[in-house]
Amino acid sequence: MLLKTLAKHVMSSRTRQIIRASTVDVRSWWELRRSAQRERQIRAMPPGSLMPFLGYRVRINDGPNFAVLYHDIVVRQIYGFQAKRMDPVILDCGSNIGASILYFKSRYPNARIVGFEPDPAVLQYLQENLSRNDLTDVRIVQAAVGGREGTLTFYSDGKYGSCLAHLAEGAIPVGWTAHPVPCVRLRDYLGEPIDFIKMNIEGAEWESLADCGERLRLVREMAIEYHHLPSLPRTLHKILNLLDEMGFDYVVSDFDLATYSGARPPIVLDENTAYFRQIYAKRREDGKAGL
Repeated sequence: MLLKTLAKHVMSSRTRQIIRASTVDVRSWWELRRSAQRERQIRAMPPGSLMPFLGYRVRINDGPNFAVLYHDIVVRQIYGFQAKRMDPVILDCGSNIGASILYFKSRYPNARIVGFEPDPAVLQYLQENLSRNDLTDVRIVQAAVGGREGTLTFYSDGKYGSCLAHLAEGAIPVGWTAHPVPCVRLRDYLGEPIDFIKMNIEGAEWESLADCGERLRLVREMAIEYHHLPSLPRTLHKILNLLDEMGFDYVVSDFDLATYSGARPPIVLDENTAYFRQIYAKRREDGKAGL
């Protein structure tokens, strides 16, 4: 207390600001170092390992895959949003092994969540992780999300990478397995006000959003992973125009530069450029979302 009093009267306000900023920088550095150590430990874990995660226990299908999920969801908090009610309605498009659902439940225990996951190799981990942690008000739809209903061919590496065949134009990585999977339309799940949509659907983001049309006005916030890959159509401009038309403000940020460095300067933009972008969209305050 004495030191604080002396500092207040002896040091200039600018000096105190510098010291406070330095303290924050040191704390942030240690936090980043601890998270980096944690990610290295996760990468080394074999498939099937049981891991602690946000107060839950998670069965992982792949160490490097879960390290990416941990970094994005816990460290970077790419799915963070501020709900206006205690029981937000969340659509989790591309649930993978359930890490994002557990994140949402850790923040909003009363959240009502619908998760979508088409990959049969991943689905068993997702179902176990939800059952193991006794989550309520969570429903899983075993289907891909797209702009049309039906049965489609879905390719997967059984871990994190996947795509719908009609979007890949024949550019399927060697070793990926084909699965016939049902496909549902996102618009059919927009029958009530939606607080948050998380979308990581491997290139089907434009067709899913475009098919929703005016129903997007029922949505308050979204986190959309845009995929710019050589085999996919270029739709970023279409997505941003649609969001603006439907009453959203948005921010486009770098995403996963470690995997795809095409968006890192110096940029070479050609037909082989690959990168991801994270689009965070929030309904403008004057927009009529029904929420």
